[in-house]
Amino acid sequence: MANLQIKGIDEALYREIKKMAAAEKRSVSQQVLYLVRNYLAKRPAFDAARSPSEVLLALHGSCQDERSADELIGRIKAARRNSRLHADDF
Repeated sequence: MANLQIKGIDEALYREIKKMAAAEKRSVSQQVLYLVRNYLAKRPAFDAARSPSEVLLALHGSCQDERSADELIGRIKAARRNSRLHADDF
């Protein structure tokens, strides 16, 4: 089995890992190994996920409509209905 030594780790990060390890009843080494394994197991999903800008670019042109903006606004306004259901409550 290989050994790994980490040098130059930030004190705050080490304290956080140590706190996590204690909460999960692991040694610091076991906790670091757990975190690395967990990250590597989830990495394919992270790599496959598209960034918000990629999602936005994919949507570009997906809602093409031949009607003018004024016509669309008119249709939306015509489809609205005023409700008198709660008019007495105000």
